[in-house]
Amino acid sequence: MLNPIEESIAGKFGKTIWKPFHKALKEYQLISPGDRIAVCISGGKDSMLLALCMQRLHRHNVIPFDLEFIVMDPGYAPEVRAKVLANAEKLGVPVRVWDTNVFQSAERSPKNPCFLCARLRRGWLYQKAQELGCNKIALGHHFDDVIETILMGMLYGSQVQTMMPKLRSENYPVEVIRPLYLVREENIKAWVSENGLEFIQCACSVSARETKKESKRAKVGQLLKTLRETDPAVDMNIFRSVENVNLRTLISYHSGDEYHHFLDNY
Repeated sequence: MLNPIEESIAGKFGKTIWKPFHKALKEYQLISPGDRIAVCISGGKDSMLLALCMQRLHRHNVIPFDLEFIVMDPGYAPEVRAKVLANAEKLGVPVRVWDTNVFQSAERSPKNPCFLCARLRRGWLYQKAQELGCNKIALGHHFDDVIETILMGMLYGSQVQTMMPKLRSENYPVEVIRPLYLVREENIKAWVSENGLEFIQCACSVSARETKKESKRAKVGQLLKTLRETDPAVDMNIFRSVENVNLRTLISYHSGDEYHHFLDNY
Protein backbone atom coordinates (compact mmCIF):
# COMPACT_ATOMS: atom_id res chain seq x y z
CA MET A 1 0.00 0.00 0.00
CA LEU A 2 1.32 3.44 -0.93
CA ASN A 3 2.14 5.80 1.93
CA PRO A 4 0.14 9.02 1.32
CA ILE A 5 2.74 11.05 3.25
CA GLU A 6 5.48 9.84 0.93
CA GLU A 7 3.26 10.32 -2.12
CA SER A 8 2.69 13.96 -1.16
CA ILE A 9 6.39 14.65 -1.67
CA ALA A 10 6.13 14.02 -5.39
CA GLY A 11 2.45 15.06 -5.59
CA LYS A 12 1.35 18.30 -3.97
CA PHE A 13 4.94 19.16 -3.06
CA GLY A 14 6.48 17.96 -6.29
CA LYS A 15 7.57 21.45 -7.38
CA THR A 16 8.75 22.65 -3.99
CA ILE A 17 10.42 19.53 -2.57
CA TRP A 18 10.82 16.67 -5.03
CA LYS A 19 12.00 18.81 -7.98
CA PRO A 20 14.70 20.76 -6.05
CA PHE A 21 15.73 17.50 -4.36
CA HIS A 22 16.29 15.95 -7.79
CA LYS A 23 17.99 19.09 -9.07
CA ALA A 24 20.56 19.00 -6.27
CA LEU A 25 21.28 15.31 -6.90
CA LYS A 26 21.95 15.99 -10.57
CA GLU A 27 23.65 19.37 -10.38
CA TYR A 28 26.11 18.37 -7.66
CA GLN A 29 26.44 14.68 -8.67
CA LEU A 30 25.56 13.47 -5.18
CA ILE A 31 24.80 9.82 -5.97
CA SER A 32 26.70 7.38 -8.19
CA PRO A 33 26.02 3.76 -9.17
CA GLY A 34 27.14 1.36 -6.46
CA ASP A 35 26.96 3.88 -3.60
CA ARG A 36 25.99 2.65 -0.16
CA ILE A 37 24.57 5.64 1.68
CA ALA A 38 23.94 6.04 5.40
CA VAL A 39 20.96 8.37 5.83
CA CYS A 40 21.47 10.04 9.20
CA ILE A 41 18.25 10.66 11.11
CA SER A 42 18.12 12.92 14.15
CA GLY A 43 14.35 12.76 14.40
CA GLY A 44 13.72 16.35 13.31
CA LYS A 45 11.64 17.38 10.32
CA ASP A 46 14.60 17.82 7.95
CA SER A 47 16.25 14.45 8.47
CA MET A 48 12.90 12.65 8.42
CA LEU A 49 11.99 14.27 5.10
CA LEU A 50 15.44 13.38 3.78
CA ALA A 51 14.93 9.75 4.75
CA LEU A 52 11.58 9.63 2.96
CA CYS A 53 13.00 11.28 -0.17
CA MET A 54 15.96 8.91 -0.27
CA GLN A 55 13.71 5.89 0.23
CA ARG A 56 11.42 7.00 -2.60
CA LEU A 57 14.42 7.67 -4.84
CA HIS A 58 15.82 4.22 -4.09
CA ARG A 59 12.52 2.62 -4.98
CA HIS A 60 12.07 4.44 -8.30
CA ASN A 61 15.59 5.38 -9.40
CA VAL A 62 17.39 3.65 -12.27
CA ILE A 63 20.77 4.17 -10.56
CA PRO A 64 21.63 1.14 -8.38
CA PHE A 65 22.58 2.15 -4.84
CA ASP A 66 21.90 0.93 -1.28
CA LEU A 67 20.67 2.68 1.84
CA GLU A 68 21.08 2.39 5.59
CA PHE A 69 18.82 4.50 7.81
CA ILE A 70 20.72 5.15 11.02
CA VAL A 71 19.58 6.85 14.22
CA MET A 72 22.16 7.81 16.81
CA ASP A 73 20.50 8.15 20.21
CA PRO A 74 22.77 10.71 21.91
CA GLY A 75 20.99 10.28 25.22
CA TYR A 76 17.35 11.10 24.48
CA ALA A 77 14.72 10.91 27.18
CA PRO A 78 12.60 7.75 26.73
CA GLU A 79 9.60 9.73 25.44
CA VAL A 80 11.75 11.53 22.85
CA ARG A 81 13.24 8.27 21.60
CA ALA A 82 9.75 6.77 21.41
CA LYS A 83 8.57 9.71 19.30
CA VAL A 84 11.46 9.31 16.86
CA LEU A 85 10.69 5.62 16.41
CA ALA A 86 6.95 6.25 16.11
CA ASN A 87 7.51 8.82 13.36
CA ALA A 88 9.86 6.48 11.51
CA GLU A 89 7.21 3.77 11.62
CA LYS A 90 4.52 6.21 10.47
CA LEU A 91 6.65 7.24 7.51
CA GLY A 92 7.61 3.65 6.72
CA VAL A 93 11.35 4.23 7.19
CA PRO A 94 13.22 1.13 8.49
CA VAL A 95 15.61 2.75 10.95
CA ARG A 96 18.36 1.14 13.02
CA VAL A 97 19.18 2.73 16.39
CA TRP A 98 22.46 2.88 18.30
CA ASP A 99 22.90 4.24 21.83
CA THR A 100 25.65 6.74 22.67
CA ASN A 101 26.48 9.12 25.53
CA VAL A 102 27.05 12.19 23.34
CA PHE A 103 24.79 14.49 25.38
CA GLN A 104 26.50 13.50 28.62
CA SER A 105 29.96 14.10 27.15
CA ALA A 106 29.03 17.42 25.52
CA GLU A 107 27.39 18.85 28.61
CA ARG A 108 30.70 18.55 30.47
CA SER A 109 32.12 21.26 28.20
CA PRO A 110 31.73 24.60 30.02
CA LYS A 111 32.45 26.82 27.02
CA ASN A 112 30.85 25.41 23.89
CA PRO A 113 28.84 22.24 24.50
CA CYS A 114 26.83 22.60 21.26
CA PHE A 115 30.02 22.66 19.17
CA LEU A 116 31.35 19.60 20.98
CA CYS A 117 28.02 17.80 20.59
CA ALA A 118 28.02 18.41 16.83
CA ARG A 119 31.63 17.24 16.56
CA LEU A 120 30.99 14.07 18.56
CA ARG A 121 27.88 13.29 16.53
CA ARG A 122 29.70 13.76 13.25
CA GLY A 123 32.62 11.57 14.32
CA TRP A 124 30.25 8.82 15.44
CA LEU A 125 28.33 8.98 12.15
CA TYR A 126 31.52 8.71 10.10
CA GLN A 127 32.67 5.72 12.10
CA LYS A 128 29.32 3.94 12.02
CA ALA A 129 28.92 4.54 8.28
CA GLN A 130 32.35 3.01 7.71
CA GLU A 131 31.45 -0.01 9.86
CA LEU A 132 28.28 -0.51 7.81
CA GLY A 133 30.24 -0.44 4.56
CA CYS A 134 28.84 2.94 3.48
CA ASN A 135 30.89 5.29 1.35
CA LYS A 136 28.58 8.28 1.88
CA ILE A 137 26.47 9.79 4.64
CA ALA A 138 23.43 11.92 3.80
CA LEU A 139 22.56 14.84 6.09
CA GLY A 140 19.35 16.88 6.19
CA HIS A 141 20.70 20.43 5.77
CA HIS A 142 18.49 22.56 3.53
CA PHE A 143 18.73 25.79 1.53
CA ASP A 144 18.10 28.05 4.53
CA ASP A 145 20.95 26.38 6.43
CA VAL A 146 23.24 27.21 3.52
CA ILE A 147 22.23 30.87 3.41
CA GLU A 148 22.54 31.29 7.18
CA THR A 149 25.98 29.66 7.12
CA ILE A 150 27.20 32.13 4.48
CA LEU A 151 26.05 35.12 6.52
CA MET A 152 27.32 33.71 9.82
CA GLY A 153 30.74 33.23 8.28
CA MET A 154 30.84 36.85 7.14
CA LEU A 155 29.29 38.50 10.20
CA TYR A 156 30.82 36.39 12.96
CA GLY A 157 33.70 34.47 11.39
CA SER A 158 35.26 37.20 9.19
CA GLN A 159 35.37 34.82 6.22
CA VAL A 160 33.53 34.03 3.01
CA GLN A 161 32.54 30.39 2.93
CA THR A 162 29.50 28.20 2.47
CA MET A 163 28.08 24.84 3.48
CA MET A 164 29.06 22.58 0.57
CA PRO A 165 26.59 20.20 -1.14
CA LYS A 166 29.14 17.42 -0.73
CA LEU A 167 32.40 17.11 1.14
CA ARG A 168 35.06 14.43 1.63
CA SER A 169 36.04 13.56 5.18
CA GLU A 170 39.68 14.15 6.03
CA ASN A 171 39.81 11.26 8.51
CA TYR A 172 37.44 8.64 7.10
CA PRO A 173 36.87 7.15 3.63
CA VAL A 174 33.37 8.64 3.70
CA GLU A 175 31.78 11.52 1.80
CA VAL A 176 29.06 13.82 3.17
CA ILE A 177 26.18 14.66 0.83
CA ARG A 178 23.29 17.08 1.36
CA PRO A 179 20.41 16.12 -0.96
CA LEU A 180 18.03 18.78 0.48
CA TYR A 181 20.55 21.49 -0.44
CA LEU A 182 18.08 23.37 -2.69
CA VAL A 183 14.91 22.72 -0.68
CA ARG A 184 13.61 25.74 1.26
CA GLU A 185 12.66 25.35 4.89
CA GLU A 186 9.28 27.03 4.42
CA ASN A 187 8.32 24.24 2.02
CA ILE A 188 9.46 21.57 4.49
CA LYS A 189 7.29 23.20 7.15
CA ALA A 190 4.35 23.29 4.72
CA TRP A 191 4.79 19.54 4.04
CA VAL A 192 4.88 18.83 7.78
CA SER A 193 1.73 20.88 8.37
CA GLU A 194 -0.16 19.40 5.41
CA ASN A 195 0.42 15.87 6.69
CA GLY A 196 -0.26 16.65 10.35
CA LEU A 197 3.23 15.58 11.42
CA GLU A 198 5.07 16.51 14.59
CA PHE A 199 8.81 15.97 14.91
CA ILE A 200 11.28 16.54 17.74
CA GLN A 201 13.44 19.60 18.20
CA CYS A 202 16.93 19.42 19.68
CA ALA A 203 16.27 17.49 22.90
CA CYS A 204 19.34 18.14 25.07
CA SER A 205 19.30 20.19 28.27
CA VAL A 206 21.84 22.64 26.82
CA SER A 207 19.48 23.42 23.96
CA ALA A 208 16.69 24.05 26.44
CA ARG A 209 18.86 26.62 28.20
CA GLU A 210 20.09 28.21 24.97
CA THR A 211 16.54 28.90 23.78
CA LYS A 212 16.34 31.52 26.51
CA LYS A 213 19.13 33.41 24.77
CA GLU A 214 19.37 34.51 21.17
CA SER A 215 22.01 32.45 19.36
CA LYS A 216 24.04 33.80 16.47
CA ARG A 217 22.11 31.57 14.04
CA ALA A 218 18.83 32.88 15.45
CA LYS A 219 20.03 36.46 14.96
CA VAL A 220 20.97 35.73 11.36
CA GLY A 221 17.61 34.05 10.81
CA GLN A 222 15.82 37.13 12.12
CA LEU A 223 17.96 39.38 9.92
CA LEU A 224 17.01 37.33 6.86
CA LYS A 225 13.35 37.47 7.82
CA THR A 226 13.54 41.27 7.98
CA LEU A 227 15.36 41.53 4.64
CA ARG A 228 12.81 39.29 2.92
CA GLU A 229 10.05 41.72 3.79
CA THR A 230 11.46 44.27 1.36
CA ASP A 231 13.43 41.98 -0.97
CA PRO A 232 12.03 38.43 -1.48
CA ALA A 233 15.02 37.56 -3.68
CA VAL A 234 17.60 38.18 -0.96
CA ASP A 235 18.14 34.46 -0.22
CA MET A 236 18.89 33.58 -3.82
CA ASN A 237 21.14 36.62 -4.21
CA ILE A 238 23.20 35.51 -1.21
CA PHE A 239 23.39 31.97 -2.57
CA ARG A 240 24.47 33.12 -6.03
CA SER A 241 27.11 35.38 -4.53
CA VAL A 242 29.17 32.28 -3.65
CA GLU A 243 28.60 30.82 -7.11
CA ASN A 244 29.81 33.99 -8.80
CA VAL A 245 33.05 34.84 -7.00
CA ASN A 246 35.50 36.98 -9.00
CA LEU A 247 38.94 36.35 -7.50
CA ARG A 248 40.29 39.51 -9.15
CA THR A 249 38.05 41.61 -6.90
CA LEU A 250 39.22 40.03 -3.63
CA ILE A 251 41.95 41.52 -1.45
CA SER A 252 43.20 38.05 -0.56
CA TYR A 253 42.07 34.44 -0.69
CA HIS A 254 43.43 30.99 -0.01
CA SER A 255 42.98 27.43 -1.17
CA GLY A 256 43.97 25.23 1.74
CA ASP A 257 47.37 26.44 2.92
CA GLU A 258 48.11 28.29 -0.33
CA TYR A 259 47.50 32.02 0.16
CA HIS A 260 47.21 34.74 -2.47
CA HIS A 261 47.06 38.53 -2.26
CA PHE A 262 45.96 41.00 -4.95
CA LEU A 263 49.34 42.73 -4.71
CA ASP A 264 51.12 39.52 -5.81
CA ASN A 265 50.37 40.27 -9.45
CA TYR A 266 49.39 43.93 -9.27
